[in-house]
Amino acid sequence: MSSAAARNAAQIRLVLFIFLALLIAAGTVWYFRQLPGTAVGPLRLTPVSYSDLPGWSDNDARGALAAFRRSCAVLSKSSATSAMGGAGYAGTVGDWQGACSAAPSGSVTAAAARNFFEAWFAPVAIGAGSDAQGLFTGYYEPELHASRTKTDAYRTPIYGLPDDLVSVDLGLFKSALHGERIAGRVEGHRLVPYATRADIDANGLAHAPVLLYADDSIAVFFLHIQGSGRVRLPDGSYLRLAFAGVNGRAYTPIGRTLIAQGALDRQSVSLQTIRAWLLAHPDQARGVMESDGSFVFFQETPLGDPALGSPGSEGAELTPEASVAVDPHLHALGAPYFVAATSPDQDSAKPDSTLDRLLIAQDTGGAIKGPVRGDVFWGFGPSAEAIAGRMKSPGRLFVLLPKRLASALAPYKDYPGATQ
Repeated sequence: MSSAAARNAAQIRLVLFIFLALLIAAGTVWYFRQLPGTAVGPLRLTPVSYSDLPGWSDNDARGALAAFRRSCAVLSKSSATSAMGGAGYAGTVGDWQGACSAAPSGSVTAAAARNFFEAWFAPVAIGAGSDAQGLFTGYYEPELHASRTKTDAYRTPIYGLPDDLVSVDLGLFKSALHGERIAGRVEGHRLVPYATRADIDANGLAHAPVLLYADDSIAVFFLHIQGSGRVRLPDGSYLRLAFAGVNGRAYTPIGRTLIAQGALDRQSVSLQTIRAWLLAHPDQARGVMESDGSFVFFQETPLGDPALGSPGSEGAELTPEASVAVDPHLHALGAPYFVAATSPDQDSAKPDSTLDRLLIAQDTGGAIKGPVRGDVFWGFGPSAEAIAGRMKSPGRLFVLLPKRLASALAPYKDYPGATQ
């Protein structure tokens, strides 16, 4: 290692040591960033029966079973003593190995998939204190058009991970901060915040590779919001862009910005109405998008199985209508969660449909905070976008725990650290 590199590494270690020492000295406590409709309070777990899960008796759990097998493949790479994460109620990887080994492979009937989960798991209701209702939204995998070469038609850069970005998983240093990350860059002897979206738009990024140039800046912005996407190149071929990192700035939903400006009302806000407003106001669109300081960096991956999405935070490829993003501070990636809510029809003129579905937690998101909060992955294409972009549903959440873990829970169990 060169003397300059050694000094830089020493500076980073010093900065992180000071930062973590301050966190511990101050007794830092993690708090939720509340969204409208998000239940806030201590995580409460209440054992229930399958009859308490709406529509369970005729639920088709085949998609969840396939997604669960993919999560099991990820878990198999971890030690049996590794914690399943979250608030700790999901035990260790070893507690899930029996169910993973017993999961049927190949084609099964809906009843067989349901019987598997009933045989190995027991349902537990999730609440936020006395509040059992929470908020459920949707996301999808967008399609963009981009080129490897900058032209008059393709001008908006899509950046890879900068080589000067320092990302720190605070949970590695203090268990109470599990799931919390900070990011920045080293300047002299200090760790300072990374550039905002507005800074990057204005000045570019000398330390980050440009992976592609897109033909639509608004489409790139929504790529950042979704976290991954598919790209069609000029020759007609496809590739995937997967999440690689983030600048560490706070995520601000631009729907909130437009509501504050009086441009949209709260009831009408959706991906579709936000995009329509941006397209109709090109002179103001950039400023509104830059009200969100968060900026996402990507990595190029092969398209792989086009029926699946990009890998989520857990590392498993996402399964349309069977994967869900949850709050990793509280919940365990790889665990099955039952959502009792509603979802929009792809035809906006039709009423919402009942969404009573078993999903596997395989992803996270900047806005997914709270005990009863989930983001359902709807897949790829116009139908997925139409549903995900308008989904904003109140509902209930249940987790399926291995029976031994569920039986060890008290009738009502509150977990600390989840109050506002």
